[in-house]
Order: sequence, then structure tokens, then C-alpha cells
Amino acid sequence: MTHPAGRAVLPVEAGWDQFICAESGAMTVSTPTGAWAVPVGRGLWVPDGAPATVGNRAGVAVRTLYFDSALSTLPGDVRVVTVTDWARALVLHTVRTCPLDLADPVHAALLTVLTAELRTLPAEPLRLPWPRDPRATAAATGILADATADLDAVARRVGVGRRTLERLFVAETGLGLGAWRRRAHILASLDLLASGASVTAASVAAGYTTPSAFVVAFKAELGLTPRQFFPR
Repeated sequence: MTHPAGRAVLPVEAGWDQFICAESGAMTVSTPTGAWAVPVGRGLWVPDGAPATVGNRAGVAVRTLYFDSALSTLPGDVRVVTVTDWARALVLHTVRTCPLDLADPVHAALLTVLTAELRTLPAEPLRLPWPRDPRATAAATGILADATADLDAVARRVGVGRRTLERLFVAETGLGLGAWRRRAHILASLDLLASGASVTAASVAAGYTTPSAFVVAFKAELGLTPRQFFPR
């Protein structure tokens, strides 16, 4: 399935967990507690009942599998994982084979192998925690809208001091204001990079004055450079 650019509410079926695999492009999946960047080569686990909205700047191709929540295929929290070549092959084969009939021994064996592999996939630090306090929420929205926003000015606009805003972000997201801003714009840059934009273009969009500064921040946040994260 290919999603066009824009935003859409992720369909949620009671009693079913979802595993969404990004085949091309990148998307951001938002819930009331945070947002997850899901670029190509990664997968998103959405447990039963978790409300979510998908947003993407360009078209993104995805493959989705639904699991009976009684199977407890993965832990009960939203997470992004690295999809290995073997896991991708299993997902694609399962999509082509579905629906699985567990009375069929071949289908039952496929489900066993698939779930065992999904449980080994490493989680990636692609979550942006979202604050709940209305002042912090307004500040977060402003920071996302303007990568170069002055944080003192942001605090004034939402009616609090910089120190108060810092305390709110640490208490509600576990990140200081500057660290939250860095993660927000690094994760937002994944959408651009996945669509083929240059590191220079991504660095400008993320508010960095030089590509080298952006690469340093990117590696500090995600453990890889942009080229390592998106090998051509």
C-alpha cells in the first residue's frame, strides 16, 4: 500500500496489534504521548487500541500485518524497530500469503518463524516524547514549526520563564528543552533524507548553519551519520 503525502488516522481494530513496515520513504506516527519517525527499513509496532495519526511529506510505501493481540507477539508499547533482510522477506511473504489459517501446518509454521524473528528486532531511538502541560505543548508546537526559534522567545510566547519551561520539559519528556528541540528536528529530517534530499538541504530545514554541524548532531542523536542511516 502507498500512502500519498498528507495526514491520516491509522485504522485501529479492537483485538488486533499492527506491525507496519516502511518499504520506501518515511512517515511520522503520532499518539497522545509521542511521535515516532519510521523511515524506510524500519517497522512500527502498534499495540491493540493505540490511537495514532500518520503524517508524511511525500508518498510512502508500507506493508502492514495484523496480529491477534492474544498472541502477545511483541511487548505492549509503541516502538520502532530495525527490519532485517530476513524479517523483511518474512513480512513480504506473509503479506502475500494472508490470511493465515492456523489449521494449516505450513501457515502455523510461518507464523511461528515470523513472530520469533520480530521479537529479535532491535528497537531504535526514534521516539519524540510529547509533553502534556498546555504551555509545554504550545512551546513544542512552536519549536517544530520553526527550527531556528529562540527558546527564550518561545517561553515568553507561552507565558512562562525559560527555567519553568525547562523544568516542564524535563519532567514530562525526560529531555531538556534544547535536547528536545535537537531530537525533534533530527527526527523530522529523516522524512527529507528518505525522499532523496541532500544532507545540505536537510541541515538547513533542521536549523543548522552548516552540514557538518548537522551530521555531528545527527550522529549524536541516532548513533549513525545520515549516509550510514540511509545507505544508497
